[in-house]
Amino acid sequence: MPRRGGADVRSADARGLAGEVRVPASRHARRGCAAVPWIRRWKKVARIPGRSLWLSAPVGLLCAAVVAALVWLAAPMVPTVVTWAGDTLRAASARAEAAPPDDPLVAALAGEAPLDCRDIYPDDLWRQLAWFPGALLAQSGAVPETAAPPLVEALAPDIRVSCRWHTRDGATLQTALATIAPDASAAGEAALRGAGFACNVVAPGLTCTRTTADAIETHVLRDGWWLVSVERGWHPEDYAGRIAARLWG
Repeated sequence: MPRRGGADVRSADARGLAGEVRVPASRHARRGCAAVPWIRRWKKVARIPGRSLWLSAPVGLLCAAVVAALVWLAAPMVPTVVTWAGDTLRAASARAEAAPPDDPLVAALAGEAPLDCRDIYPDDLWRQLAWFPGALLAQSGAVPETAAPPLVEALAPDIRVSCRWHTRDGATLQTALATIAPDASAAGEAALRGAGFACNVVAPGLTCTRTTADAIETHVLRDGWWLVSVERGWHPEDYAGRIAARLWG
C-alpha cells in the first residue's frame, strides 16, 4: 500500500521474504543539500554582493606588483641608510668616550668641590667597611695620630678630609688626605726614614710603610698631596693601596 510521501512500504511478509526494508526518504534528502540550514548560511556568506572571484586574482597580482615596485625604488637608498646609521652610532660612542667622568673625586681633587670620605674610597672597600658589624665612621679635619710626629711639622699639611672608622672592640682605621707644598716631600721623606719607615720611591710618588705588632701605617707623598692611613687592630686587605689606587689610578 502506498504511504504518504511517496515511499513504497511492503507488507511484513514481503519484507521478510525480500530481506530488505525501504526507509522513507528524509525531508533534507528529498530536497537536496540546499535544504540543510548551515549549507544555506554558508552560501549566503560566500556570495556577498560586490565580490568576484574573477577580480580577486588580478587585484592580488596588482598589489604584489606595487610592493615590488616600492622595494625596487627603495633599494638604492639602503647603502645610504646603513652609512648614516653607522656614522650616528660612531659619533655617539665618540661623545661618550670624550665626556668627562661623572666622578665627584675629579672635581674635589681640582678644588672645585668639597672632599668627602665617600669620595676617596673605592666602591668595594666602602661596602666592606660600611657593612662591617658595628663599624662607625667619623669625618673631620683632624690630623691622624702618626708614629712620626716630626712629619706633620715638616709637611705643614692642609687637611682636606680625615676619616676615622672604629668598631665596638676598639679597632680603628684612620685615613687623611691633605695638600702640601711641592718642596715638602723631601723633608717628609727624611722625617719618615728617621722614624723607622721603609720607603719606596716610585715616580712620581713616594710610599713609606711601618708595621708593628697591631698597627700598619702608610704614607704616600705625590703631586703635592699627602695620604696617610693608620690601621690598628683592623686590617682590610691592601687597605692603603686600594685608596691610593682610587685617587691616582
